[in-house]
Amino acid sequence: MSRAFVKEDSGEPGPRRNYGLPPRDDPGFDAAAAEALLEAARAGETGSAEQATGYYWGEPKLRSHVKRILEGARAAGDERLEQLAKRFLS
Repeated sequence: MSRAFVKEDSGEPGPRRNYGLPPRDDPGFDAAAAEALLEAARAGETGSAEQATGYYWGEPKLRSHVKRILEGARAAGDERLEQLAKRFLS
């Protein structure tokens, strides 16, 4: 996703919000990071989530989690989340 179309340069250090992430050594961290990145993208705050998670948009390590989220979005009829998950995976 190009940042040229996302207004994220707030000039503030650190993420804009608390993403409720578990500690990095928690086995569920990567799944939570994938969810945080997608939800932040929905809100136009991708950079903030990248900073909070330490992962960039499209991170290969998160693909399996994003695929699971994609399946859930399809089942729930959440077209926006489905679109974002597809974009992450492309």
